[in-house]
Amino acid sequence: MTPAYRDLLAQIREDFPQPVSDQVHDAYFVFSILRALDQVDAMKSKIPLLGKAQPLDYAGARRCRLSDRPSSIEAVTRELVGQLEGLPLWGHPRTQVNVVAPPSISSIIGALLPAIYNPNLVSDDTSRGIAVSEARVAAILSALIGFDPERSAGVFTFGGTGTNIYGVKIGLEKAWPGAMEDGLAARGRPAVILASEQSHYSKLNVAGWLGLGEKNVIAVPTHLDNDIQVPRLEEEARRALKDGKRIAAFIATLGTTDAFGIDDLEAMVSLRDRLASEFQLDYQPHVHADAVIGWAWSVFNDYDFEENSLGFRPRTLRALAGACRRISKLHLADSAGIDFHKTGFAPYISSLFLARDSKDLDLLRREREKMPYLFQSGEYHPGTFTLETTRGGGGILAALANLLLLGKDGIRTLLGHLVEMAEVLREHLEGHAATTVMNGGNFGTVTLFRAYPDGVDTWTVKDRERCDPGYREQLLAHNEYNRKVFHYLHDQAMQGEGVLLSMTECYRHTDYGEPIVALKSFILSPFVDEEHVALIVEKVLEAREKIKAGGL
Repeated sequence: MTPAYRDLLAQIREDFPQPVSDQVHDAYFVFSILRALDQVDAMKSKIPLLGKAQPLDYAGARRCRLSDRPSSIEAVTRELVGQLEGLPLWGHPRTQVNVVAPPSISSIIGALLPAIYNPNLVSDDTSRGIAVSEARVAAILSALIGFDPERSAGVFTFGGTGTNIYGVKIGLEKAWPGAMEDGLAARGRPAVILASEQSHYSKLNVAGWLGLGEKNVIAVPTHLDNDIQVPRLEEEARRALKDGKRIAAFIATLGTTDAFGIDDLEAMVSLRDRLASEFQLDYQPHVHADAVIGWAWSVFNDYDFEENSLGFRPRTLRALAGACRRISKLHLADSAGIDFHKTGFAPYISSLFLARDSKDLDLLRREREKMPYLFQSGEYHPGTFTLETTRGGGGILAALANLLLLGKDGIRTLLGHLVEMAEVLREHLEGHAATTVMNGGNFGTVTLFRAYPDGVDTWTVKDRERCDPGYREQLLAHNEYNRKVFHYLHDQAMQGEGVLLSMTECYRHTDYGEPIVALKSFILSPFVDEEHVALIVEKVLEAREKIKAGGL
């Protein structure tokens, strides 16, 4: 008599892709995916969401338990599709929420194939060509930003925070050799991270998780263009060195999340070199470029802006050249963080840490004797130095897919169009007396702006809000005013009548310590056109009228 589990096993085997080609089952596999896609497609509408936003039932989620019996792929698919209800459609032209790009078809395929066959990047014997693909992407990006591909090396990791962890950890090993094995307590004195106030908050995560402590992150003020004040950076670095502290890393941000501020990397590297010489340091402080957003502008490093073969209009051309002026210095950094799931139009997660000198990764390497159950075969074993043991291949093939699909001109075209739409939005906002652009000196696809009630002089209000402590009450009132505008815009977008934007509670601080609220349009959909940016201003002016009438 056949055991009951054998009958169930036969059923469950049908739920897996077959290891030997079976045309009937292969067709069922493909059909199952297509049915899921059809169900998702049915949720699309003029609203920039999948379906409609429903209340999130966390209490019900906590009551869920594992059932005794298996289900079916069809039933599970319906359940999974339902979990996408209310999710923003990042490719929708009316979605301008944050730095989330819609993935291309090729990059989706790149993410899907490894999901089926599950390569593990701990070693090339479990990942084969995917490991080679990682080396290919690292070489392509090295050449693009100006590293020597024969000398550099890169690994994909779990996100932009992961790239920062790698950069700071390598810097920490340079500052305190042996910290990997002995720990920081054996060193006695702290090490610091220096970065701008506008840099990503992950610097605090990095400091905390690496044991440096958040208090050892020195946040340096920025100019109005949101780039780090290099003289202030020098003051802070000198103070730390004179106090006997070591510098784990300088983090240069090439494209801040809120305003696309771009630090002067060349000046930061020059400062590092001068300080190392003057203080006769027995190590060279590490300079890590957090370029997870700005890296993509490297495609313009060799673009002839005078010839302008792609035909960008003058204001767009100026913005592209303005960003490229500093991003072209990426090759000076010791390492760089690159996110393909941001300005590379790939699915999450696709983040590359790139070291200019591959020998830097050896600082993180562990002896193979400590991992006796791994690395019995193959020739490349990144698991000996990566933070993760298991690493999937989806991000790697997604990145490679888009690099192959788009080439330089494809990426130039996408970025050029997105920047052009951001410039059109700024023209609209600057053309109204009631709105003003906050990050006018930044050249990315993000626009931060504020709206004001009647009677406010928007030519001078920004300076008064930022600099005059006596204007505090008005600033706070204007902050609340912009929150009301945001909520109106959000409600309109949810009804399919407007554009889904986001808001930052602190674009930057005033000189007297108060946060400045700003509305934010982050354009990353290739489907955005002039009509969609014009709609933003139309709805902002509509919100002002509602507030004036007491309706908000």
